[in-house]
Amino acid sequence: MYDFHTHTFLSDGVLSPIELIRRALVAGYRAIGVTDHVGVGNLEYVVKTLVKDCAEACKRWEILAIPGVEITHVPKDDIDMVARTAKELGARLVTVHGETIVEPVEPGTNEAAARSKAVDVLAHPGLITFDDARLASENGVFLEVSARKGHSFTNGHVVRTAKAAGASTVLDSDAHEPGDLLNPELTRKIAKGAGLNDEEVHALLELNPQSLLTRLGFDAALPSPAAKA
Repeated sequence: MYDFHTHTFLSDGVLSPIELIRRALVAGYRAIGVTDHVGVGNLEYVVKTLVKDCAEACKRWEILAIPGVEITHVPKDDIDMVARTAKELGARLVTVHGETIVEPVEPGTNEAAARSKAVDVLAHPGLITFDDARLASENGVFLEVSARKGHSFTNGHVVRTAKAAGASTVLDSDAHEPGDLLNPELTRKIAKGAGLNDEEVHALLELNPQSLLTRLGFDAALPSPAAKA
């Protein structure tokens, strides 16, 4: 399993970064993106902390732990600047908190994220427009299919719009606590529930994550975590 959107107690999750990574390893994850909520004020602290813990986990365990951020409720005009700064500080993965229908995200956030070449994933983009999905496709920004309650309400719309616009999608947990981590049965049910056929499910869960890893500069041929869990 691959998961590019999770949270620790550095923002609103309940686990330390290293415990989250350990639990993901035991759950059978091949790669996990640790992407705590950031704005301008906490960006440097969060990135530097996650870089250290992810490096330690990768050194000792058979899992790819990716230090990242979720740029959350930042004014849309600042998204590209914050994304570029995060990468300069050492974040390997930049997600943006998209225009979910269950939170008061500033209109235009989806467009700003899709335009930024420093953004990798647009999380739970809600009722994303075709034009914004096309921008995401042009800039290699992946659109998220969400496993999280509330954010998942628009999964069907997201996958239909992404398909029409030629944008790539990935399925993420948006985990905040241990019980939110993914398992193979759940990921398949979420994908099928979004209206995908078997071939599209395979792309969502296997091919697209490997493409995202390549975008991030990682070798997609990762070892199985089972042996050292």
